Order: sequence, then C-alpha cells, then structure tokens
Amino acid sequence: MLRLPGMPLLPGAQFYDYSKHRHPRRQTLMHYQGIHMLSDRREPELVEPNGPLVDPKCPPVATEMSATWTPKISIKLPPWLAYDKQVLCFNAYFKEPLTEVYHAPYQVRKVKIYFYLEDGTMQITEPKVENSGIPQGCLVHRQRIPKSPPGDREFISIFDLNVDTNVQIFDRVYHISGCDIFTRQFLNRAGIHVPVSLMEPNDPTTEMRKRSALKPTSRPNTSALPKRHSFAQFLEFDRRVLKFQGYWNDRSEFGDVRKLDICYYLADDTIDIKEKFPRNSGREGPSTFLKRAKLPKEFTGLALPGQQTSVTLLNVLGTNMRDIRYVTDPLNTGQKQVQHYTDQDLQIGAVLNVFGRDVILTSCDQFTQHYYREKYGIQDFTPQPQPDRSDERPYHQGQARRLPPYNGWGSYEDSEGNCITVEPKAPQADFKKLFKYDGCILRFGAKLMSVIRENCERSFVISYYLADDTVQIYEIPRRNSGFVGGEFLKRARVPLPGQEKFSSARPEYFRASDFYIGSTVNLKDHIFHIISADEFTLLYMEQHPNEFPVADIRSIMKKIRDAVRPQYKEFVLRCKPDVDLGDSTTVSYDKLKSTLLSYLPKESLLNHEIVTVCRFFSAEQMPPPSCDRNHVRAAAQLELKRALWNNVEELTEHLSHINPTCKPYISEAQVRSTLRGCRLPFSLELVEDILQVLQRNSQGDIEVRDVLGFFNMSADQVPDIAPLNIAFELCPKLPFLHKGRLVDFNWFIQYLGLEEELVRDNY
Repeated sequence: MLRLPGMPLLPGAQFYDYSKHRHPRRQTLMHYQGIHMLSDRREPELVEPNGPLVDPKCPPVATEMSATWTPKISIKLPPWLAYDKQVLCFNAYFKEPLTEVYHAPYQVRKVKIYFYLEDGTMQITEPKVENSGIPQGCLVHRQRIPKSPPGDREFISIFDLNVDTNVQIFDRVYHISGCDIFTRQFLNRAGIHVPVSLMEPNDPTTEMRKRSALKPTSRPNTSALPKRHSFAQFLEFDRRVLKFQGYWNDRSEFGDVRKLDICYYLADDTIDIKEKFPRNSGREGPSTFLKRAKLPKEFTGLALPGQQTSVTLLNVLGTNMRDIRYVTDPLNTGQKQVQHYTDQDLQIGAVLNVFGRDVILTSCDQFTQHYYREKYGIQDFTPQPQPDRSDERPYHQGQARRLPPYNGWGSYEDSEGNCITVEPKAPQADFKKLFKYDGCILRFGAKLMSVIRENCERSFVISYYLADDTVQIYEIPRRNSGFVGGEFLKRARVPLPGQEKFSSARPEYFRASDFYIGSTVNLKDHIFHIISADEFTLLYMEQHPNEFPVADIRSIMKKIRDAVRPQYKEFVLRCKPDVDLGDSTTVSYDKLKSTLLSYLPKESLLNHEIVTVCRFFSAEQMPPPSCDRNHVRAAAQLELKRALWNNVEELTEHLSHINPTCKPYISEAQVRSTLRGCRLPFSLELVEDILQVLQRNSQGDIEVRDVLGFFNMSADQVPDIAPLNIAFELCPKLPFLHKGRLVDFNWFIQYLGLEEELVRDNY
C-alpha cells in the first residue's frame, strides 16, 4: 500500500502499489555483540529519484510535507541508489569568543556543511585561511547528527537546513548564509523555498592582522633592512646561479695560470670554484678548486682551535670535572664579525681573496649579465684578457686519416670500421629517416635497353625504398617469352656508374631524384628506360617539388612561358585550331605533348614534366565511390550480431541528448561521435561506409530517423552475408588512374598568364 506522507491512516489516503511484486517478511531478531535481541531498526523505504523529497532515515513530518494529489506509479529505488553522489552544500559561519585578544571579542569562522542524501549523514569542514593560526580542516566527521534537546532523540534532517536559519550541532550554533546552485535547485524542486544568500560578517581578527601589516616600521630613521626569513631567499632564488670565468696566476716556483669557473648561488650566498684543465696538461683528479661555502672577504690565517665559536666563554669555575661551571658573555664582547662575499662584490675585473689566493674575474654568462642589468643597472660586460699559459699549445687538427683502398669484401662502411677501430662495430643506420619513410616505396615501370631484340621486350618494375635508399628490380613474367620472371636485382644500394670501385673514398649511390619518367639509368651494367610510374609515386613527387624538380609545376610553367611567349597565338591555334575557347575547352594529352615539344626540345622539357603539367591541369574528376546500401547494412548487422549488441534505446537516448530540439537532420560529425560514443562494434572503415549510405538533405546533414532505422534489426532485417574484408571488399576504393588524359586548356592558358600580356601590348 502507498501512503501520502503526513496524511492520517484513513480510507482514501492509501493506494495500492501495483509495481510491487515481492512481499517478504522483515527480520525481527538480530545478533549484536554476542547478545540476541529484537531488531527495532527501520529499513529505508524505496523512493522515487525525481519524486517528492523523503528523508531516507527519518519518518516524514506532517507539518513539513503536504500533498493533495495521488502519487503516480513510477519506478522506485532504494535511497542509496536514488540519491547516489548527490550532496547538498551550505555555506555557514559561527562566532568563537576570544578572551585573550585585545579589541577582538570574537572571531568569525566560516565553514561548509555537507548533507548526503543517500543516508542522511552530515559533514562540516572549514576551508583553510592563510596565517590564521587555527588547525582548520574537518570539524565534524561524516555521521548522523542528533538535534539539540529536547529533540535529541531525532536526527537533523534536510528540513532543518535552509538559508538564514540557525542550526545547533554539538553545542555550537551555525548560521547558514548561503548554498550552491545544485542545493537551491534541488530544494526548490522539492517545494522548499530557499531565501536569498546573505553577506557573511567580517572577521575582526583578520581585520586586525591587515591593519598591523600596514603599520610603518618602528625605526623609520634607520637604514636597516626589514627582517627576512632565510628560507624565503631559498624559495625565491633556488637553482639560480651566477657564473663567472676567471683565473688565478700562481707565481710559485712551479706555478702557472689556472683557468677557473666561479659559481655564485643566489639561494644561500655560497660560492664554489672549479678548475678547467687544458688538453694534455698532465693534471688529473678532481677539478674542485674551492668547495661550496660562504667565502670570507678577509683571510689572515687559519683560526686556532676554539677561536671561532658561537658563544664567548669568560671563565671556568671549579677544580674538577664534576663541579665545573661556565660563565659566558651574552654580548659576545670581542667577537669579530666575519663579512662574506655577496653578489654586489662580484663584477668583471674584481679580485676575490680566496683564502690568500687572488682570483680575477674576466667574463660572465648571459644569465649573469641579465641579472646585473635588471638589479644594478650595469650595462658594460666587456670581457677582460687572460694571460697565456706556458703549457698551453694551440690545438691543430691533424690531417685526415688516409684509409687503404676498398678490397671488395663486405661494404665500404664495414671496411672503414675495420681500419678506424680495433674492435669494429656495425654501421649505424639513420633511424630518424627509417621511421619517417618506413613503407614509402616509389615504383616505376621500365624497359631493358639492349642490342638483343628479345631483351627489349622485357618489362620490369623498379622499386626505390626511401627509408634506406635501396633499389629492387622485379621482372614481370610474360608467357612464351623464354625469360623467367621474378626478382631481377636484390634489394641493395646501387652505386652510380663511372666510379672507381677499389678506392678509399665512399662511392655515390642512386637517389630518389634520379628516377623519373623518361630517364635512363644504368643499374649494375644494365640500362633501363623508365616509361611509367604508379599513382603513389606521382603524388609523392608532386607533393615534394623541392626534392624532385621534374614535378615542380612552377618551374615547368616558367620554362614553357619563356618558350611560348614569342609565338603565343600560333601556340594556341595549334592546340585548338577550329574551336572557340569556351568554358569547357579540353585538349588531349598527345596533342598538348606534341605541341609543347615543337617549341621546346626533349632535353629541356622531359616526359615527366609533361606528365606533371597534364596531371595538374586535368579536366577529369574522380568519380564518387559507389556503395550498396543493403550490402553495407548487412555488414553492419553482421558485426552487431557478433558482438551481441541490441541497445537501440541507448542510441536513441544519445541522439536525443545531442539533439535536444528534435531536429530532423543533424551533422555528420554528430553522427560519427554518436557511433563511437555508444561503442558500436564498428571499425573506422565501416563507420565511413555507413555515413556514406545514410540519407542526407541538400546541406549534407544526415536524417535522424534513418540512423535509428539503419541499426534496428527487429523492425527491418536484411539477408545475411558471408564475412568479408570490410576495408577492401565492402566499398572498393580504387585509385583514379586516368588523371591527365584530358587537359583543361582554359585553366592552362590562365595559369600561363600570356593572354594578359598580349592585351596589354595591344592597348
């Protein structure tokens, strides 16, 4: 039976819960700490997540809850599930009396009160305030808090917390001044009016600390600097080092000029000095000239034992070690103040007294110059000369080692390694180039040039690997030719012809720019004439015109422009003699090639350059890829059946979330994110094929109803298909191999730019 909260148990105020199917008897006995007793614990009742507000641990209060309508039948959940991760947050403060602070009778401490809806527990925390002197943090741990007497048998519920109300928690009264947005919306949705947030009073102790910080110093006439904590200097200047270069001129019998690096650490005003040993000086061991420490300005000799102490001892009283007494001088009379070097004493040309050794500073690094320029305004950092050393000799690099000639065993790199080191190592490959061009292969079709007629009919494929500059040649088999097709040349680097083989210098090898359509290459004493290239090779060469000059459209068109300029009209008439230049004027590849070769010789205009021009101004467009909708849908449903996916409701909910206005069409990006967000078991290729066959409007947006119907296997099913390779067999994406057969002549003339020059000359 359902009952309205706060209504009496009378006919008409009770309703039968048709959604309840289980009616178990509650447990009345319990075993607690070894004692058998009756259980009077009341289990929390089921609540509606978006229904009327009910305290999960306390019975409803008649004066607080009032409802005149019958509750609707809806799904009910336990409180720990209905209110999971839902917490109400209130801002509050309390005044703590002070008895030992003058002009501050109390201090205001601001807290946050958290009320957990899942179990009715509360927690109070105090945010940390800098320099407050109070151990802040968690004041009341999460627990159920009883009310103040005489209602201490009940616990504080959500109806006791509201803005501009006082709540007593463990003999401390908190005044609630505000709440967050979620708390305000939650209480308003439950029918509880939340007043406007209040201004919290200022803390008198905080105001006193602010006023004391603004007071002037007690000794305004003195020049003493304000006291500063030593640790503050470390935090401000940690890892900041001033570096100088200098020298010490040792004038002893076997002395010499010692070059030094002086480092001044701004964090603790310490100095360390290290010596720079010259090449072949014969000095070994550590290069530390001065260990890191504070360097005194004056040095008169080593101090005697007991001379440098923190306390001055005046007298010792007593005859034996037991009755001995000490008398110290609290004023430290006679103690000499030791002054140490600071950053003000360091500059180019300064002389440092390093325990009796004069170290002269000659230069500094960029950071040191910037530091002195910003702090002290010094602008002159001209380095000073250093005296020469007697044992220092100018370093002369000897002549390059002459290696013996190559003997034919192994590679040139292996032979060099055997001659350079006693223990040869394998030659190191260029890993950056290997990772960058891994899988990039340029393939060319070639014919073998020979005096034998049968060899001239053989066809080959030359593969150039960009990762390691190697070449591989395969022969295309042909029936009844008498030649066995297959590998003609193993993959290896091929040296350029005409080089001396048995020499000490490394040979030059074929590069990628040596291969292009129309070129003739000599590979291992076999002459090949390249007649074609695949689509990837042509695209790669066109995308890298700096590496392949034959694919640079700008330089090619400049060459054609200079050759055609004197006879421009004749060139246009030879290309299109009887047709007016309209919007769609095209010229065939053979016609344009023959015309260009009549103005430019074959040596200056190569075949690959003509191919580049025709491909750039091609009038043929790639046809759109064709995909069968039923075929793609069958493949999609096959993947869904494999993954046992049947969650159309989640897909519908996700689409309604990203389309709250219920538009009939959404963008392609939203559909793609929906398919990936709902974790449909589709590969990237299948997702692209699905987006291609979905119905669209004139703007290119996809219909929402078509998306839901495409994956609904219960309403409309398609015949099953056999498993296939989705990436290659579902929607074959064949490369467009006919680019450049027809040339857009109007575009070619416009890019050539000679029409404007002709009009300008006529006028």
